[in-house]
Amino acid sequence: MGLTAKILRLGTPILIGQIGTIAVGFADTAMVGHYHTDALASASFVNNFFNLVILSAMGFSFGITPLVGALYPQNKLSGIGSLMRSALAANVMFGLLVIVLMTIAYCCIGYMNQPPELLPLIRSYFLIYLLGIIPVVIFNAFSQWAYAIGRTGMPMWIILSGNIVNILGNYLLIEGHLGCPELGLNGAGIATLIARSLCAIAIAGIFFLKKEYRVYRHGFTDAYVNRKSLGLVWRTSLPVAVQMAFEAGAFSFAGVVAGWFGTVELAAYQVIVILGTLGFCTYYCMGSATSIVVANANGLNDCAMMRRGAFAGFKVLLCMATLSSLLFIFAGQYLLMLFTSDQRVTAMALSVLVPLVLYQYADATQINFAGALRGSSHVMPMLWIAIVSYGIIGVPATYLMAVTFNGGIYGIVLSFSVSLLCAASLFLYTFMKVTRINSNVS
Repeated sequence: MGLTAKILRLGTPILIGQIGTIAVGFADTAMVGHYHTDALASASFVNNFFNLVILSAMGFSFGITPLVGALYPQNKLSGIGSLMRSALAANVMFGLLVIVLMTIAYCCIGYMNQPPELLPLIRSYFLIYLLGIIPVVIFNAFSQWAYAIGRTGMPMWIILSGNIVNILGNYLLIEGHLGCPELGLNGAGIATLIARSLCAIAIAGIFFLKKEYRVYRHGFTDAYVNRKSLGLVWRTSLPVAVQMAFEAGAFSFAGVVAGWFGTVELAAYQVIVILGTLGFCTYYCMGSATSIVVANANGLNDCAMMRRGAFAGFKVLLCMATLSSLLFIFAGQYLLMLFTSDQRVTAMALSVLVPLVLYQYADATQINFAGALRGSSHVMPMLWIAIVSYGIIGVPATYLMAVTFNGGIYGIVLSFSVSLLCAASLFLYTFMKVTRINSNVS
């Protein structure tokens, strides 16, 4: 099987699961947006905050992939189970740390210069979302184990089932159908919490109860968590989490800036972010597959194969970026109308489709080579790349283009091209440098 075919085989189930998740995001935004513009704007603020959390938690779990992926081709299955005990403990610890930090952020909401009429909605929805952090980190840990051993279909089916629960919960609880209470935005939050909890229970149940995975389960139960094993997971996982946190943080900061311009602008920014997520999440699916292929090659100490895997994934992601761009160009107007009946919000969002399209190729490139770098286990450079690209360059670029140069949300979305292009260049350069050193190529 060629590397491109292998990436497609591994990545397609992840992609299907992510498309389902994107569909739920679309449904959430559409249901909330048609319910009330204030609810849509409040969801925008909270979702942008928690995008940082969810993506950093996902990034932390990505540290499992190179560790398991390196052991799997060596047939060290019991060792994978032992590793998973420390990995699960580390991910739960990370989740608890995130809860503490987000609780502090919750106490500061009143000082973030958001529209006063939105604050009650923002606060209640924020707390509901906070309860879902631990189920998310549990599901992430086990899903990365499944991805790394090539069982990418199993998390897909769990995600799709959870998505059905989420949409059904939205229908029942947002507007109060079939005798359920009308909870508005909070109903959407409760539906998401239930779905995430069920997904975590399902994937953990499969790991511990299914006969096919008993060798992993025995390794898990026979192992114990110690400082050495935890340290290994944290060293591999934390740089990736910080990288994704900085990336998501730049987008979250942009959401705060969008709120400075008013409720309509904040709601329009939320709609554009949902559209952008269509590209981002699909790219990450194939980026995860690239990471698995590179990790397998790394376990065999085959650096030439690592490079071939990375560039096979790059070809796939460039094709996906092209498809996303064409979708935004030719169907963007119709997609926007799915999310809100407020013509002011639709018109505002429509005005920023061009900068949305502009950053797709840079986003796909940085995702691919970040995944390749994760698979190589050389994750420490991801820290400084994230700090430079998103902290030193991205955040100031957003402020300058949106506020200083009076670009508004057009300037916000345009600024993403700057940070993502910087990240793409640095990830590519670093991956090539790492594989050149490892393969002793002059």
